[in-house]
Amino acid sequence: MSFSGGCQCGAVRFRAERLGRASICHCRMCQKAFGAFFGPYVDAFELEWTRGAPKYFHSSNQARRGFCAECGTQLSFEAEGGPPNIAIGAFDDPRGIAPTIQIGTEAKLPYADVLAELPHRTPSEDAELAAYYAKVVSRQHPDHDTEGWSPPQA
Repeated sequence: MSFSGGCQCGAVRFRAERLGRASICHCRMCQKAFGAFFGPYVDAFELEWTRGAPKYFHSSNQARRGFCAECGTQLSFEAEGGPPNIAIGAFDDPRGIAPTIQIGTEAKLPYADVLAELPHRTPSEDAELAAYYAKVVSRQHPDHDTEGWSPPQA
């Protein structure tokens, strides 16, 4: 069984033959790379870029981060001496890739532990949002491999 995924636009696709430890990293570099509260990654073994290849930013002297040059999707964290880490959300089916450890907690945002306790939208707010989403035309690549790729049309 292999695990596939890719960027939001489909220019870069990958496959890993097996996965290792899944984590969420709270360090400031991961927060900035994802533009989020933390970076969720999983170790990927026998990783192959099956369409395109990421562009890299050397975020430190020890590691580089891969992203899609077309759409900007964060894809990998690659440190010297370790397996590549792939962004969990970039997998076609991330539901089974549950983090087992938190790292970089010295920069953990003070509200990160209570996010699940935030209130949910009311039914009327959900209805308003559903009307909005009904008008949205997604240009996102589907969550599976495709024969070809072309840039999404605006």
